[in-house]
Formats: sequence, structure tokens, C-alpha cells
Amino acid sequence: MWEYTDKVQQHFLEPKNVGEIENPSGTGDVGSLACGDALKLTLKIDENDIIVDAKFKTFGCASAIASSSVLTEIIKGMSVDEAAKVTNEDIAEALGGLPKEKMHCSVMGREALEAAIADYRGLVPPMAEGELVCECFGVTDLEILRAVKESNLRSVEEITNFTKAGGGCGKCEDRLRELLKQGSNQILDIPMVKAQPKRMTVLQKIKKIEEVLDLEIRPALRKDGGDIELVDVDGDFVTVSLLGACKSCQKSQTTIKDYVEKKLRELVLESLIVEEEN
Repeated sequence: MWEYTDKVQQHFLEPKNVGEIENPSGTGDVGSLACGDALKLTLKIDENDIIVDAKFKTFGCASAIASSSVLTEIIKGMSVDEAAKVTNEDIAEALGGLPKEKMHCSVMGREALEAAIADYRGLVPPMAEGELVCECFGVTDLEILRAVKESNLRSVEEITNFTKAGGGCGKCEDRLRELLKQGSNQILDIPMVKAQPKRMTVLQKIKKIEEVLDLEIRPALRKDGGDIELVDVDGDFVTVSLLGACKSCQKSQTTIKDYVEKKLRELVLESLIVEEEN
């Protein structure tokens, strides 16, 4: 069972501003009933571009209702320009935090707000212009890239938590790995794997990585006077430090990518991305 903050429970049990504004200045419809989450946000905006009222209708879980409710409270009284700067992190923070598996609810709120503002301004919602990546949940590459960059996502699982992409049939997960690298400024010259790797716990992943370093990688590096140290494991990102002769070698990046990363992908998890500690 999810652990919800008092704020989430409050906005779920007694949601604010439920309903629909007649003749709204702007309307944002996002999600779909088929996907399990849907939100309609309507805004009333005065002649000075101030949001004087906001109402919502949503179909979804407690987090979806709470996120929609608190969003309307946040933006009422704001100018349109101010509201356009509200992020999903602002929504989650106003609720005292959300379970990581439910962050997509705050993202849905932000996208509904963007769509409503775009409708008011006579524009196309920014995320609607992207390429469709996840057919199950209708998520575009632009939505995924923004989530990766703004929320510093480090694994495909986190992308699913924030956007729902990859949470259905799983056919898009190769593309999600590519977008994860792109959004994290990673080199994109490594072929995508075609099969979904088995999920591992963090402890299992660290233990397996250390085992491969000890038995496979470290002995080879020591033959040339070098060594390697595991620094951190964060999602699919593995940070290492090269030691000895390897540290000052001009081909250290080649060692990292063409040997260490390749070996860890082969023996631990095909989605791992190895970085050298700065």
C-alpha cells in the first residue's frame, strides 16, 4: 500500500475546485480512460491575464485527484505567465511529496495546465508536437526527454514512474533507453538491446557489479598497472574511478566504454551505462 502524506490524503478526501467552468478561457484535456488516468482542467482568466478560477475533473487514483486539486489551488490568482512556469515538482512538493511510482500524476497535472494555457493562447500544446513513443499510454519523446532532464531520471523504471511510458506492453523500452542516454547527455553509439533485461534490486545489482569487477575487469587492468574502483550505482548509471596507470591514460574513456561498460552489460545488465568519476 502506498504511503501518502497528510496533504495528499486531505486533497483526496476533500478535493478543492471539483467541476467544470462554463465557457472557460482555456481547457486542458490530457490522458485517457483507456490509460487509467484522465484529467480535464478548465480556467477562467480575466482581462489582465490573471487566473481567477480553476476547476478540474479527473479519473484516476488518490494521487491523481490530490495532484489535480492542489494544482488548482496553486494557480488561482497567478498570472498566465507565472502559471506557465509551474512544474510537476512544484505540484508534488505542495503535497508534501508523492510515492515515486505516482509521480506521473503530478506530470499529468502540469501537462493539463500547459494544454489549458495553450488553448487560451490559441497555440498547440508543446508536448503534443513530439513523436509518439509509448502507444499504450500515448507518451511522446518530448515528454520523456523533459522528465529525464528536469527530474534527473537515471533508469527506465524511473521514466515509467514519471510518465507511465513502458508500463504497458514494454515494446518501447529500447527507445526509452535511447532517450535516457540522450536526455542525460550520454554517447549514443552503443546498439540498443532487443530484449527486456530482468529487473534487479539495487543490492543485487551492486553485488553483481562488484563480482564482475573483481573476477573479470580488475585482473585485466592490473596486468597493465591499472585498477578500478566502484564509486556509485544510481539506477542504470554506474560510476567508477580508474586507478594507477589507467587513471592517467589518454585512452581512459575507451577503457570505460569499450571494455568496462561492455563487460558489465554482458555479465550484469544490458541497460547499464558506465561513467567515470569527475
